Amino acid sequence: MKHQRFLQSLNQQLTHWRRHYKVLRRKGKLLRVVNDRSDRSHLGKFPRTAIENILMYVSNNHESSHQPGIVLRSIAKAVNHEQLMDTTGLSWVHKNRSSAILAIAVVSLTGVIGYKFYNQPQLRVGTVAPQTIKAPRTSQIEDTKKTAARRQVASNNSLPILMIDEKINQQIERNLQQLLDESDRLRAIAGSFPFFDTLDLPVASQLYLRTCTAEEWKNILLALEKSRQKPVGLLLPNQKSNSTTGQEASKKLSSSLQSSPKSGSLNTPKVSIKLLLENKKSVNDSQKPEFIQVVAELETYRMRNSEQQFALLIAQILQARQKYELAQKQLLQLETNKSAAIKQEDILLDLSDADWATTQTLIRDIAQRIVTQGIPYGLPANALKDTVGLQVQTLEPQEAQPLATKVLLAVLQPNLKKDEAKTQEQAKKAVQKVSPILVEVKQNQVIVTKGQKITEWNLQVLEHYQLNYRATNWPELIKVTGIVTTAIGIFVITERRLKTQLRQRDRLLILLLTLSTPGMVTMGVIHTTWSAIGLLLGSFYGPALGATVVGLMLLVLPVSMEISKIALIAGAAGGIVGCCMAKRLRSREELALLGLAIASTQGGIYLILSLLWSSASWYILLQEAALFALSGLAWSIVALGLSPYLEKLFDLVTPIRLAELANPNRPLLKRLATEAPGTFQHTLFVATLAEAAAKQLGCDVELVRAGTLYHDIGKMHDPLGFIENQMGGPNKHDTEIKDPWKSAEIIKKHVNEGLVMAREHLLPTAIQAFIPEHQGTMLIAYFHHQAQQMAKEDPSLIVDDADFRYDGPIPQSRETAIVMLADSCEAALRTLQASTKSSQKDASTEQALTMVNNILRARWQDNQLVDSGLTREEVTKIAHIFVEVWQQFHHKRIAYPKLKTSNEKISQG
Repeated sequence: MKHQRFLQSLNQQLTHWRRHYKVLRRKGKLLRVVNDRSDRSHLGKFPRTAIENILMYVSNNHESSHQPGIVLRSIAKAVNHEQLMDTTGLSWVHKNRSSAILAIAVVSLTGVIGYKFYNQPQLRVGTVAPQTIKAPRTSQIEDTKKTAARRQVASNNSLPILMIDEKINQQIERNLQQLLDESDRLRAIAGSFPFFDTLDLPVASQLYLRTCTAEEWKNILLALEKSRQKPVGLLLPNQKSNSTTGQEASKKLSSSLQSSPKSGSLNTPKVSIKLLLENKKSVNDSQKPEFIQVVAELETYRMRNSEQQFALLIAQILQARQKYELAQKQLLQLETNKSAAIKQEDILLDLSDADWATTQTLIRDIAQRIVTQGIPYGLPANALKDTVGLQVQTLEPQEAQPLATKVLLAVLQPNLKKDEAKTQEQAKKAVQKVSPILVEVKQNQVIVTKGQKITEWNLQVLEHYQLNYRATNWPELIKVTGIVTTAIGIFVITERRLKTQLRQRDRLLILLLTLSTPGMVTMGVIHTTWSAIGLLLGSFYGPALGATVVGLMLLVLPVSMEISKIALIAGAAGGIVGCCMAKRLRSREELALLGLAIASTQGGIYLILSLLWSSASWYILLQEAALFALSGLAWSIVALGLSPYLEKLFDLVTPIRLAELANPNRPLLKRLATEAPGTFQHTLFVATLAEAAAKQLGCDVELVRAGTLYHDIGKMHDPLGFIENQMGGPNKHDTEIKDPWKSAEIIKKHVNEGLVMAREHLLPTAIQAFIPEHQGTMLIAYFHHQAQQMAKEDPSLIVDDADFRYDGPIPQSRETAIVMLADSCEAALRTLQASTKSSQKDASTEQALTMVNNILRARWQDNQLVDSGLTREEVTKIAHIFVEVWQQFHHKRIAYPKLKTSNEKISQG
């Protein structure tokens, strides 16, 4: 037990020194104390106090001496370490660590970005040789210029590999189908052909009857009327005489037509024939073979069939002629270029339905064969025409061959395109087959004469023999240094304008992330870490600071590094998107979606800029853009994987990590809810007050909520020592302790215990800051008042205010100050609410506001907020916000009537 008491006492002493050290360091006093060689009292306190504890321990226990020896060695080591820091000047580095980080940033960025200016050759093409330089030995040296020229010739002479363009094939198919559909429409207007039985009227005769002129048709009708006056045999085709005389046949035909039924189909020929008979003009077409053949066949049909059937035939002929004439008019009205192929061919309407179906099928087959073989660009028109002609020779009927030729030539077009990938691969193989051109340089052969300008070949030979002197290009390096220094200055100004409190470890992390991009470019990787930098900087330090870093990199990198402008702009755009969006996201899933957005941005901008600035084919550009987008997605995934480790290593908090820490299922919060339920409920109400104020003042709401949930975890070391956990039971400070000094120590101890628990659970420093800063150096007024009352009764007791004040520090940020004010007002607001319930009167808003203002004024006058950054106006605004939140919880309720029980009703009844 004595060992444990000694170690506990020593541990408390060390904890006190460590806390005092942090306070002094925050105030900027520690280094002045260490450097003050005229006053060694501060350094002397540590060994003296340690020795006093050890002697006290030894005097109480002489038997166990090994433990004090261990402690003495550790104390001596600590003192030696402090002396070593003082003597080696590390204290100066600690004091000027900001300047040291900036200097490291300038040197490292200059070294990476201006890497090509180190070990740079002094002799270049066009410079004058300072002396005559000879070859030290005989060697075979490749003439890279001639070799490159020969390989370029081989690449240019490599024939391109062609591939079928399916889009062109589909277009050819659509055009052909459109043309054939138009032809079907015209033929449908003209009607089916042949329009009559070919056994009675041959196809040739039907064609002549449908296509002959109006005058020829009138003569045919006149000839049929005259044929009534002669025997039928005179009109047969094998007779020599074709003259017709007599009026009997005509009268017979006329009377037969008049005696026939007056059907709708016969009215037209009857009227037409009468009109023709009234026309006295005679046309002599009897010399045409077609005319003679048609008249003979019609007369034969009339003699073999009834007059009614003959009249029906005449009606069908007239209807066919009308449809044919209408189709010809439609054909002449076609305006499209593709339709010109059928517009100039009357054979389209003259083909029989069977021949047209055969022609359509063969046209499609021929087009498919030619398209499958491929039509290259630049093919002479005669070559394509000859190819189509050879294919069409097999077409039956032969009359349709010109029509098929024109249709195919109208729709066929070049459908072969260059296969870029295979063509490049073939060109590479052709280049690889070209052997390098070697030139023999003999020993002592003059490479370059003094005063002569150095050519590419001279420089190549000098590089081969390593005779080109190399040195640092200081002018260019100084130029890069100036640009980098200016960029870092802009970053520092932006940091101060944004009032971002960066630690040295934060600046170091920003430097490391910034170095990753030029470092990747130096290694020849064009798909650099833009997206990762944007995601990490945006989530760690906010969009403004992250976008500043990415923008400065966009301006600085092209100064001395060989990097594609398209890749540079596209990558920076993706990084800026990541910076602007990362801080708004609250889950890993949303960050994953942001990675997709970054990839889309990088790929899209890369493709757009490539189409504007590059002359490569769209296939190559699309492939490069897709690869660039995938690289952005890959680096985003890397950033998501690195983020938790960087958060732990550099003690960072992100919105996602704060949301995870605020999860009530975290082990520490579950313990708090179980072991100290009153404190947990107090914490929730304080969190509600602080969140509302932080949101209105534009502070980090997630940080305030997470910090508030952990600010009182130290109360778990003795839950019953705090009134909110006593649940109406006896107060141990009044019944057991009865000593305000001890009670104050118990109350103050919850801060130290809370810090211990926070470190054990690896809570971030930003969260740990809420534990001591929410109490600051406030006075524990209740027990301080008890001590003063006891001192009045016993003058020997001395009341030191330091015994009843928290150790601090006071709030160093607006977030911790808001939590301090919310914690101070929470108990008062609860008390006000409880008092109104007991008196059955509602407290007014003015009463609550007055009470809150008094509390906040006391904190302000106690100088608890001097380092927080809160202004007097903001404190007044916070008071109103607290009262508004309190009103939301302490709203009025309806007074329900008191209901009588059933027993009361029975007794009254």
